[in-house]
Amino acid sequence: MAREYEPVKGQWYENIDENDSFRVLSVDEDSELIEIEYLDGDIEELDLDTWQELDLEKIDEPEGWSAADDEEEEEEEKKEKDELEETWDEDDDEDDDEDLDEDEEENESY
Repeated sequence: MAREYEPVKGQWYENIDENDSFRVLSVDEDSELIEIEYLDGDIEELDLDTWQELDLEKIDEPEGWSAADDEEEEEEEKKEKDELEETWDEDDDEDDDEDLDEDEEENESY
């Protein structure tokens, strides 16, 4: 008999039939989709019907796995992306300044 658990973001589960452990990354109630991540990093989306068919057991976070590590990685990626965007914006500003200088020089030559 399958144990029915509601999908909870951040909760770890073991699929008894498949002997797989995973955690819930997100639950979209509108589309009835659950995004999960396995121990090996693979990510999968399940619909609610599939979720309810699984024989699950709630488990503690596996040793060696740290959600804090994931959050740090996400923060680092965001920081790098922000820095890249800032650099991109600065390059655009420099180009605009050069265009203005060229326009001024053209106007002076008339």
